[in-house]
Amino acid sequence: MKTTLINEKDVQRAWYVVDATDKPVGRLASKIAHVLRGKSNLGDFVVVLNAEKVRFTGAKEDQKTYTSYSRFPGGLRRTTAREMRKKHPEYLISHAVKNMLPKNKLSREMFARLKVYAGTEHPHAAQKPQVLEL
Repeated sequence: MKTTLINEKDVQRAWYVVDATDKPVGRLASKIAHVLRGKSNLGDFVVVLNAEKVRFTGAKEDQKTYTSYSRFPGGLRRTTAREMRKKHPEYLISHAVKNMLPKNKLSREMFARLKVYAGTEHPHAAQKPQVLEL
């Protein structure tokens, strides 16, 4: 038996567009991570639009916190999901997807194929992305 390895030039990369309007963050992120991992097709790109209109279930809008640490004493900063939606709405989806990818060297390549935008405009029209229904 022989194992066939696919070269970089043989990979047909597809581009997909996902509209995140009124979709729960976790369910959306898990399906996007599934596509980025190459479970359906190898090396696909995913463009997410309307990241500011994504939905949290329950009371997560006020209870979910995002932490960052400046590496200085007392440098721990906590931000709620509501505040993060105002400042950086793209981070809501990108953070969720990144945590659902495997924790290894390949995850950086996978994560680089995710493009998240707060509004409806994106600069990837030349790639002719297909609509991905999730």
